[in-house]
Amino acid sequence: MLFGKLLPREGNFFELFNQHGDRIVEGARAFILLIENYADLSLRDKYANDVGNAERQADRITAEVNRLLHKTFITPIDREQIHGLINGMDDILDLLQDATETMSLYDVRAMNEDILRLGDLSAKCCERVQHAITLLPKISEHATAEAAIKTCEEIDKLESDADRVMRAAMSRLFREETDVRELIKLKTIYEQLESISDRCEDVANLIEGVVLENS
Repeated sequence: MLFGKLLPREGNFFELFNQHGDRIVEGARAFILLIENYADLSLRDKYANDVGNAERQADRITAEVNRLLHKTFITPIDREQIHGLINGMDDILDLLQDATETMSLYDVRAMNEDILRLGDLSAKCCERVQHAITLLPKISEHATAEAAIKTCEEIDKLESDADRVMRAAMSRLFREETDVRELIKLKTIYEQLESISDRCEDVANLIEGVVLENS
């Protein structure tokens, strides 16, 4: 019993989750600004750097959470849930950075409406993930638990919308694009953008599980 009392309890996991959620939104907003201002090379570079900075800061937060897991005896929610949440959140920013880098590596010259729509849906998913994360410390309260579940449902709907947009974009791409290189570039970008909303849905499912087990 004395051994348990001497070991660290709780930790600041929820605060670290919130910090990581802020970085996700920061990266998503920078990504939207990047694709909206893609024709301006200086702004493109600026916002690409902003996405990269958000991703690197988030990596440090992820490392801190995983370090705390090894040092904390009693955690506020299940250890596996903490591990799954922080790594799922980190994947979201990794995918945002991957999409940013792909545009540069593939020498994509211009954005189109499908990329803008998919980017917008991805950013909205990221914002809802961040909101759901902020609710976790108070999910024992019925109203907060309901709000968290509702937010997770909103993420699910946004992910479904992104699926539909991507299917339509792919159909249009294969019907209308005659340059094989452009087709390959755009197909890859569409898939990467849609995968961001997929990963947000994965995190939403984890959050929903946490809420159902702890409310």
